[in-house]
Amino acid sequence: MEKYIDMIFKIFNLKNKVSVVTGGNSHLGTAMSEILLQAESKVYILGKSQKKLEISKKELESKGYENFEIMKVDISKLSSIQKSFENIKKESKKIDVLINNAYFGANGNFENKTEKQWNEGINGTINSVFRTTKAILPIMRKQKSGSIINIASMYGSISPDPSIYEKSGYDSPPEYGSGKAAIIQFTKYIAIHNAKLGIRVNSISPGAFPDKEVQKNKKFINNLKKKIPMGRIGKPDELKGVIIFLASNASSYVTGENIHIDGGWTAW
Repeated sequence: MEKYIDMIFKIFNLKNKVSVVTGGNSHLGTAMSEILLQAESKVYILGKSQKKLEISKKELESKGYENFEIMKVDISKLSSIQKSFENIKKESKKIDVLINNAYFGANGNFENKTEKQWNEGINGTINSVFRTTKAILPIMRKQKSGSIINIASMYGSISPDPSIYEKSGYDSPPEYGSGKAAIIQFTKYIAIHNAKLGIRVNSISPGAFPDKEVQKNKKFINNLKKKIPMGRIGKPDELKGVIIFLASNASSYVTGENIHIDGGWTAW
């Protein structure tokens, strides 16, 4: 039995690997960063706010994590991303895993949406993933290996149900789902064009993982639960399994895929 446990550990282990997580200190990003650390990867946690990064650093250190660095980056600017990746490459010699988790955009429904807000949401979803991919591919192609995990959304595959949101103030904006759908397609494109170069590219589509602030709205949360076959919202730690699967050799023959983690929502 011990032999098999060692074999399983080896398949999922990321020792001597270098991982980068954009938005790695966010509601879901923290869980992603933690599982990579638990798998013994060196992790670079990227975010836009230095203050929030410092807070996350203290929280991770209080849990006993050490093998990580925080780094400020602006995913709206290719130059900022390239500089960050170059610094990581200079320090750690390589980048094995990239998780594109960072996002920015505005709330609001279609009727009240301005063109500026629409463009901002598209910029904060697919355009940002384009930039990080543009910056990482030369590095991964040169080392002839790498795993890119793009964080899409179930709303990249289905449309939000208006009855869930009502007057909660949590409307899922149209550009969010449109941008996430584009990420799923972009993932397939990049995967196919780099499959023979040792680079795997996949996406995951989380659904119903509201943060603690949103969870205070009990009526809205109950509306969500009614829509989910499993009858509950997701917990950030429930993303850890699929993240370590796609980041590690456990998924060595998997590329161009999009995996839903939504309690069955998109199976209706």
